[in-house]
Amino acid sequence: MINYYKHKGEYFFSFQEYDNFNRIHEEDVKKNGGQLYFLNRLNPIKSRRSFLINHPSLLFIEKEGIELLLLDTKDYLDLIPSWIIDKINKGLVFSLNTCYPNWEGILGQRLNKKWKVNLLALGDVGSTLLIGLRLLGEDYIDKIGIYDRKVNRLKRWKYELNQIRKPFDEDAFPPIYLLDRDELFDCDIFLFCASKGIPPVGSNIGDVRMAQFESNSEIIKEYAIMARNKGFKGIFAVVSDPVDLLCKVAFLESNKNEKGIYDFQGLASNQIIGYGLGVMNGRACFYAEKSKDTIHYLKEGRVFGPHGEGLIVADSVDNYDEKLSEYLTYKTLNANKEVRNLGFKPYVAPSLSSGALPIIATIKGEWFYGSTYIGGAYMGSKCRLIDNQIEVEQLDMPLKLFNKIKDTYERLVNII
Repeated sequence: MINYYKHKGEYFFSFQEYDNFNRIHEEDVKKNGGQLYFLNRLNPIKSRRSFLINHPSLLFIEKEGIELLLLDTKDYLDLIPSWIIDKINKGLVFSLNTCYPNWEGILGQRLNKKWKVNLLALGDVGSTLLIGLRLLGEDYIDKIGIYDRKVNRLKRWKYELNQIRKPFDEDAFPPIYLLDRDELFDCDIFLFCASKGIPPVGSNIGDVRMAQFESNSEIIKEYAIMARNKGFKGIFAVVSDPVDLLCKVAFLESNKNEKGIYDFQGLASNQIIGYGLGVMNGRACFYAEKSKDTIHYLKEGRVFGPHGEGLIVADSVDNYDEKLSEYLTYKTLNANKEVRNLGFKPYVAPSLSSGALPIIATIKGEWFYGSTYIGGAYMGSKCRLIDNQIEVEQLDMPLKLFNKIKDTYERLVNII
């Protein structure tokens, strides 16, 4: 049985009873041409506060897991009214987890056409990302605030980037301005680019990203708690390594009270997005286009998983070839070592392919590669942000590929 409700001017439906809402008839909801919210009760530690329902099957999940990436081919017309399915197909139905105490905060939220972007830390990655956003953000970014603990570094980038101008269209690019630390969360999207202890070129460390985990965890914890205290409602974007694990640290730490008890009054898991997978797609493309046997990846392929160990490159989601996929995965995972062997830190491609380009895509509501919360881990896949709600691509993928993705997912869940 489907129950229908109206609350604070919004329309809801649910398979569950909510005695504190005004119950209404189905016909009253059908007349509403706008958004519709589906209410559920799921454990917040394993579930998102809200997300876009892009398929009727998502109304029936009892827990969130890696199966969210699988396309369900079942016909749901006998279970759900056709008018609700029509709304789903139009991108107008959102899931809302009422076990989050602050779930009502998303009601009526609307995104600005141009976003205010704030960026923390102007090292190699942060400064390169900033250049990309300045040049690409003409139509999508209102302004970019920057903060770094080194004052001269801050001033340098303010001076340099505000002097990049398009002749005869001098105001085209978003202005760069300096932030006080207390202003970091006065924005639509906060970019975490802080990092400590990056292993130097020539070091014998196997997984450079994991070597940064402990020190970067302490840094992101500080800003996750700050976001909680500010009641931040925007996107908390993680660019620093290891992206996927730092996302989870930010989620967990922001949702503890002063006694260290989870109260879920901080960042919702779906507010946090990891930006690390884009460059893995870029590297896979770089190697795929070197051979006629793999060039089809550019149109048919996908990447899944973390920005590092556990990455999965699928040569094709239509005609999956395990050997070709393993070859592309190996080449992609070791691409950064080739740059390091030349004596350089590999930060330019990540800053732009994982950072600037997908961040612009996020604002535009276009598909990008990002890490989003799936039942206990931040898992990289193709996704997009629609009306401030995450949509994850669902695929009818072969079992061999899905099992590889599942193994990576379970590994990520168990790390933290």
